[in-house]
Amino acid sequence: MHKNIILHIQNPKKLSNMRRIFGLSCMLLLAITLSAQNANKVMGVWITQEDDSKVTISQDASGKYNGEITWLKNPLNDQGKPKVDDKNPDEKKQNNPIIGLNLLKGFEYDKSKDQWVNGTIYDPNNGKTYKCLMWFDEDPNKLSVKGYIGFSIIGREVV
Repeated sequence: MHKNIILHIQNPKKLSNMRRIFGLSCMLLLAITLSAQNANKVMGVWITQEDDSKVTISQDASGKYNGEITWLKNPLNDQGKPKVDDKNPDEKKQNNPIIGLNLLKGFEYDKSKDQWVNGTIYDPNNGKTYKCLMWFDEDPNKLSVKGYIGFSIIGREVV
């Protein structure tokens, strides 16, 4: 059994206004979706420049982006045990495994610059933490990461 639905519009101007509102709503939804897609394109698994580790970047509940080491080419030390964060200045953390280490912390997406800013990067090779920013150049498969002290003009950049 089919029911017929009849839409009765009394005023053609109301229909025109409804179309405008619907059109603007669709454009706004599309803009919000595209902005979120840009912000989230950093998420995923990234192979480091030296091809010796993988970092997985995700978004936390507060909307910030973080990255942790999820794979090492050589996960064991000379004694055959899992590598640990032995250079960490906090002695309590020096036995934490490198796999699972939160390397990138607290990044926010800056839509005007198309960059992830206000984050930090930790270098387990020397136990130091640096201010950091991330961005894409032409290649969407290569994430540029720059750690720096003070101003971002001076610093070390990796792809």
